[in-house]
Amino acid sequence: MASAKRVSEEPAFVLHSYDWSESSLILEVFTRHRGRVALAAKGVKRPTSNFRPVLLPLQPLRLSYTLGGEGHAEIHTLKGAEWVGGHVMPQGDALLSGMYLNELLMRLLARDDPYAALFDVYAGVVRVLAGPHGEAIEPVLRSFELLLLRELGHLPALDAESATLVPLADGRRYALVAEGGLRQALQGERAALDAAQWRAIENALQAREAFTATLRVLALPDLALALKPQLRALLQYHCGSPLLRTRQLMMDLQSL
Repeated sequence: MASAKRVSEEPAFVLHSYDWSESSLILEVFTRHRGRVALAAKGVKRPTSNFRPVLLPLQPLRLSYTLGGEGHAEIHTLKGAEWVGGHVMPQGDALLSGMYLNELLMRLLARDDPYAALFDVYAGVVRVLAGPHGEAIEPVLRSFELLLLRELGHLPALDAESATLVPLADGRRYALVAEGGLRQALQGERAALDAAQWRAIENALQAREAFTATLRVLALPDLALALKPQLRALLQYHCGSPLLRTRQLMMDLQSL
């Protein structure tokens, strides 16, 4: 009988977990080379399990697992897990932001599609959330949202009107909407940016170091905040119903 194929020391983050049995969990993980993967973590809930203190969200890991069904099964079997280290668990608002990113990846990424560049960006965002981020959290989140949408093909070109492909006109304001892409802003529409701002974002997204370039653009005063409602509406459109749970939690906390 042929031995099961094994993936060894794969860079990964835990996105979500749910009960499988009294002692075991199913983990949804984001891996660098294989994308989103489901793993059966047998016995991980036992107090004596070596995996229990390691398999936490927003922590850089190296995972080893065997492929079920010669690699074609939906769920594979976890064999090893090691904490890479480098930062602590994000706290407070940063923790909520990290769980929001995890929910986005769960809702938008299909299993077994690799996104190595997006994985690297996600790892960088988590490092920022775990550290003394100050005012950087909004630009960091918006940059990740833009890169996620672009990677998945959900973000139109930001230097032309989507319906006509006519280049953006200097001095005019434009809004990004879920079903129509980029269009001229309506009179009094607040969630909009001017043509120069959209072009700067598009140029940054096409740069070799797209995350760093986009972050630099969005660090300009009020730009990330103006972009926020537009990106959130676009992401929710592609996630479908219901409302993202982390967004609902943030809204509930803000209303207290």
